[in-house]
Amino acid sequence: MLLAGACALPLVATSASAEMVYHRGNAADPETLDQHKTSTVYEAHILRDLYEGLVSYSADGKTIPGAAESWTVSDDGLVYTFKLRDNGKWSNGDPVTAHDFVFSLQRIQTPETGAKYANILYPIKNAEKVNKGELKPAELGVKALDDKTLEISLEAATPYFIELLGHQTGLPVHKATVEKYGSDFVQPENFVSNGPFTLAEFVPNSHVKTVKNKYFHDADNVKIDSVMFYPTEDRGAALRRFQAGELHSNNDAPVEQIDFMKKELGDQFRVAPYLGTYYYAVRADKEKLKDPKVRRALSMSIDREFLAEEIWGDTMVAGYSFVPPGIGNYGEPAFADYKDMDQLDREDAARALLEEAGYSEDNPLEIEIRYNTSENHKNTAVAIADMWKPIGVKVTLLNTDTKTHYAHLRDKGDYDVARAGWIGDYSDPQNFLFMVESDNDGFNYANYKNPEYDALMDKAAATVDLDERAGYLLEAEKLFMRDLPFIPLMYYGSMNLVSPKLKGFKDNLLNIHPSRWMSVEG
Repeated sequence: MLLAGACALPLVATSASAEMVYHRGNAADPETLDQHKTSTVYEAHILRDLYEGLVSYSADGKTIPGAAESWTVSDDGLVYTFKLRDNGKWSNGDPVTAHDFVFSLQRIQTPETGAKYANILYPIKNAEKVNKGELKPAELGVKALDDKTLEISLEAATPYFIELLGHQTGLPVHKATVEKYGSDFVQPENFVSNGPFTLAEFVPNSHVKTVKNKYFHDADNVKIDSVMFYPTEDRGAALRRFQAGELHSNNDAPVEQIDFMKKELGDQFRVAPYLGTYYYAVRADKEKLKDPKVRRALSMSIDREFLAEEIWGDTMVAGYSFVPPGIGNYGEPAFADYKDMDQLDREDAARALLEEAGYSEDNPLEIEIRYNTSENHKNTAVAIADMWKPIGVKVTLLNTDTKTHYAHLRDKGDYDVARAGWIGDYSDPQNFLFMVESDNDGFNYANYKNPEYDALMDKAAATVDLDERAGYLLEAEKLFMRDLPFIPLMYYGSMNLVSPKLKGFKDNLLNIHPSRWMSVEG
């Protein structure tokens, strides 16, 4: 939405006090700034500025040393030993220690924390058992050998473990602050962080203001003094603000204005490959949708090429698998067997499937599509509703803001079909396929439960040989594409609006752009 009263005048990089301020559009308001309770990229963009994990990210999205300056791995791949920086400090001047990471990793797995994304760290020894209340947090496979040496033991060799630690769930919290203020540790007046910036203000639906952390170990090389994050769910309004000079960047753009942006903005409008899948979740345990034939019919009748080319202006690619092609530790994904069928033939097959499932002109399937606020998502939903009409499906649409939308899905609210997207946290198929494991309460929006699928994922997790592991994951994806708890629609491309005044912004596959590496000129 257009933010009333925010940035009414064109922005300048400096004020009378020579402050360098980065005005940064962020596609939605954060639901929380507690790194152990977050799950979206909207929050990750802010949290990566506020905190530094054991590893961090370079300007081009590569994993680099963070709070740990180095690490070693045992020959069997099961034990990681991290050496923390001697000059690592929190924003209140306290030293960053190995004990901070022990506390933080235990906190996210403690059931009482209620972390929706705790399972991303299940490779750590005993993490799943701790998270399920079967073991005490002290039995988690993390320990401080001394103030500056952290040891993490794993359940099995995990090829993507270092990349995983860059995720927001691996970011540390300041123990004394959490113990003193509880959930209020995220309030600006209580906030203590160890990243390049710390929190100054959080006004919901208006802005998040961060300021440079003078105690950050690389503070001398952080050029920006303050970052203003603005929620920009209304992409059209964000574009107008960008053109008016009120935003130095925005991490999305209105697809209905692709041609205009390409013509008028030139290289200020950036499109780059992105490791992610745009999909529709289907409530697979619902009576009218529990038959896989119904879900297959809905999927077959969607013209993905039209969505990618016409609705999204070629900023997306038609997607026929849940795992995007080109991902690491994998071969070709499990594409849908109707990928190369003529669209009219697919519609005929879809109608036949619905008839087999008991639906007809006299008894039509009625579907409600939920989507979060965005003209892009609205246009996609309207197009899909039109594609379902020829197979006899009656569609209604329901729109809510992003926070409400994802909270509804995570909390198992009632729905039929819901728009969602998944951006890879690391380049490995497990990071996509784990979402519909039976016990993944945070992301299994479909309530899909398949013991055969779970068994394949367990086998993959326990397999060291990468080729054998890839085989198990491929078999799991084949089951996924047979049952379709989620309907893959498109593979993402990232869209960013970037002012020529903003320096240091580099396109990358993860679409990660830490403010630490940027500066504003002019």
